[in-house]
Amino acid sequence: MVTKIKEKIIVEGDDSKEHLGLVHVVTGDGKGKTTSSLGLAVRALGSNLRVCMIQFLKSGTTGELYTIKKHLPGMEIEQFGVDAVKERQQKLDAFRDKGSKFVFNPDEQEKEAAILGFQHAKKIINSKEYELVILDEINVVLDKSLIPIKDVLDLMENHGKVELYFTGRDAPQELMDKADYVNIIKGVKHPWQKGIKARKGIEY
Repeated sequence: MVTKIKEKIIVEGDDSKEHLGLVHVVTGDGKGKTTSSLGLAVRALGSNLRVCMIQFLKSGTTGELYTIKKHLPGMEIEQFGVDAVKERQQKLDAFRDKGSKFVFNPDEQEKEAAILGFQHAKKIINSKEYELVILDEINVVLDKSLIPIKDVLDLMENHGKVELYFTGRDAPQELMDKADYVNIIKGVKHPWQKGIKARKGIEY
């Protein structure tokens, strides 16, 4: 129920970067977890905060990848799906549109890439070059036991003034207990249920 406002309410904001450093967890079976992180990224960039997004379990062309690399100089994005890691090792750095097909690799094949991604995330966070770091699909990585949850809980204890944003289905309870923000996106209806494929610019 929306709060009815009968008299003026003034809520003071906080412009100081000194109070950054909270942890967000967005999970659930509904669409919009990565999308919500991108919304916060745009807001942060508008306030001159530097943003880094690290995508786990993802490889290939998406709308956000293109937009960030081409149009948002204050933001970095890097994918750590196994196929993305292989491509970087082969020095295929140019943006390429590979068509509308997505491959979900077996968990065991993604483990090494997930470990590399988390090591990179720690390095990025410890560098203090960014005020907001998004770990996209880290919840799924943890649910699949590709990296130890203790390592992520330790990171949550020791990340300084860097705001952290974790996305993905099935966030472990320990993660939600420790976070400052927890949002669960509930799936009620989705076009996939009617046989509609993922659409470019909407789902990817």
